[in-house]
Amino acid sequence: MELFSSQNQFIPNYKCDILNNLISVLGTLDPEYSFTIEDILRIYKVPQFLYGPPPSMNGKTDIPFYYHMVPGEDLNYRGILQLLVHFRWTWVGILVKGEVGAKFEQLIFSWFSLHGICIAFLEQKLGTIYISNVDDGLKWFVETFHLFTNSKANVVIINDKYVLHLRWLLYLPEMEMVSIKPKGTVWIVASQISIASFFYQKSWDIQVLHGALSFAGYSNEVEGFQHFLQTRSHFSFFPQDGFIKDVWEHAFGCVFPDPFVNQETEGICTGKEKLESLPGAFFEMRLTSPSYSIYNAVYAVAHALHAIQVGQQPHRRRLSIRKPNLQDVQPWQLHFFLKRIAFNNSAGDEISFDEKGELVTGLDIENWVTFPNQSLHRMKVGKLDPWAAEDQMFTIHEEAITWPSAFNQTRPISVCTESCSPGNFKRKQEAKPFCCYDCHPCPKEKISSQKDMDDCSKCPDGQYPNKNHDSCLTKRISFLSYEEPMGICLLILALFFSACTILVLATFLKHHQTPIVKANNRNLTYVLLISLLLCFLCSLQFLIAPGNIICLLRQISFGIIFSVAVSSVLAKTITVVLAFMATKPGSRMRNWVGRGLAISIVLTCSLIQAGICTVWLITFPPFPDIDTHSEREEIILQCNEGSSTMFYCVLVYMGFLATASFTVAFFSRNLPSSFNEAKCLTFSMLIFCSVWISFVPSYLSTKGKYMVAVEVFSILASSAGLLVCIYFPKCYIIIVLPHLNNREQLIKRKS
Repeated sequence: MELFSSQNQFIPNYKCDILNNLISVLGTLDPEYSFTIEDILRIYKVPQFLYGPPPSMNGKTDIPFYYHMVPGEDLNYRGILQLLVHFRWTWVGILVKGEVGAKFEQLIFSWFSLHGICIAFLEQKLGTIYISNVDDGLKWFVETFHLFTNSKANVVIINDKYVLHLRWLLYLPEMEMVSIKPKGTVWIVASQISIASFFYQKSWDIQVLHGALSFAGYSNEVEGFQHFLQTRSHFSFFPQDGFIKDVWEHAFGCVFPDPFVNQETEGICTGKEKLESLPGAFFEMRLTSPSYSIYNAVYAVAHALHAIQVGQQPHRRRLSIRKPNLQDVQPWQLHFFLKRIAFNNSAGDEISFDEKGELVTGLDIENWVTFPNQSLHRMKVGKLDPWAAEDQMFTIHEEAITWPSAFNQTRPISVCTESCSPGNFKRKQEAKPFCCYDCHPCPKEKISSQKDMDDCSKCPDGQYPNKNHDSCLTKRISFLSYEEPMGICLLILALFFSACTILVLATFLKHHQTPIVKANNRNLTYVLLISLLLCFLCSLQFLIAPGNIICLLRQISFGIIFSVAVSSVLAKTITVVLAFMATKPGSRMRNWVGRGLAISIVLTCSLIQAGICTVWLITFPPFPDIDTHSEREEIILQCNEGSSTMFYCVLVYMGFLATASFTVAFFSRNLPSSFNEAKCLTFSMLIFCSVWISFVPSYLSTKGKYMVAVEVFSILASSAGLLVCIYFPKCYIIIVLPHLNNREQLIKRKS
């Protein structure tokens, strides 16, 4: 109320002095004082300029006569969030003095979690420490000191005006109240507060604040300020200012003598003490952000008054009234001009207010650099510009930041758990925040290509995980080829048995007229030999890259050729039985023994298989396909059978012919020794059936090109069994024992 009173009077509204007309008020760094005085100022509509944090509204939705020289707390908290996200600090502590406010609660309890940031600890100190409760206060300091020292959080956010409690906290080791030194910590000052110390903290070491980061309203260097401050660094410039007198005594630890008391006093203030000799945390010689805000506020009022004066001159000139006097201006008149004012200050910055009465400006990100001589330097390392584009709003120059000494000038890490390297994924720890997790290797078929992945992902088709499971490699194309070792072995076997078949066929053709060749239908023998040759050769189709033609011919040719071979064996077996029965006196079987029966059996059985294959081709024929799952590092080219039912029908029918041949041969195995071909047929069909019975489970239990290898091997093995068991004994007699190759030996019976 003294502001509304005349000089040296305490009578509000009493005006007898034109030199003390209140036009506006500049607030303090403490927003609560500004909020308290607002109830009186609003009665007179006096503009109040705030250069500290905005006050708590306490339920009020609007304060019309405030002008904020710094951005609102929303931008300040967005800056903190951007800072944590930029440096990937996800495990942070928080020290709060007093009520945190709704905006700060939204920051720590909503925005943090949305951006993957967790709170390591939240310590809140309510109330003020007085002499009466100093013990409780010191106990809180000690507990809080151990809390942040033992925490893994290397970044702590403080929300405490003047950093008063933080300096108390960090001074505990000097007071020998704790036995350990504070660890290296990056302090983030959450509000636009001052580092200024109380007088008793003047000699306290400020090295513990080295490397701290804070947000301050944008400021610039005003030309001449340093010179101005140096020329007024003597108390003689403020002889009548009692406030300066108190500050001077506290700052320099001296007293001004009382001229009315004749008493000798030690530590007399001379008034010539140098302000630049004070510690940086107690008094800064440079223009700080709050000082720059005051500077701009004063000039905003000056420009508003100038605008009022200029606006009044034409009107007064017309009325021939006296020269306009600024003392006639009322505080409420300034608001119209303040809301529309726009000018450049002496530093070249544009000063204007938006519709909410906030200065159109941004925030500086400051890095506190301290020195052993207690000097302090605020280094600007970034900015937050709410008027810039979204991707340019936050900028920071990391290379310009000086980190606390404990981190050896490397970027501090503040996480609950070290990052999971690529090839691993995170698994949350029970009963702990989501920032705390364990790292587990990715499963066999998955990868994680980045750090801290929540889950591993599968590689695209045609790729597979590398050894470290952190990237995908392209699979190579593979199929059962005659160029690889397995294919070469099968190729050699197929060509070898084909050559053997050709030799046997040539031997039989050479000895075409001998009894052992004539016996049991030599034409049927040639059909069987040719079909066996084709069986060996058809296996070569499986060693070629699958294509449309190859896939159609593979199984079809295999089924038909093998049916011809097995039906030939069946015809030979039936011919042997009928030939023996025809030799009995009075037997009617002689009418059945002949070339026509054998050819009929072969044609009939083969045509049935050909019909099955034709239905297969018409309904769902085989086609080229790829297998990306059987082999980890390969894409296998293969032939899809199309209809598995038709494929197994081919095999079942071939099995039926083989079973019939084996059954007939088995029952005729005890015929006289001169008809020993029955035993050879029995043994050959036993091998044939054994091979194909074992083929089915082997084929179903393998994948990829090994399925093809199993089928090729079964073709070669079964065909070789027929060739060896049926024809090699005859070739042995023809070549080695030719004397047995005569009619007498052929018709000789057992005794």
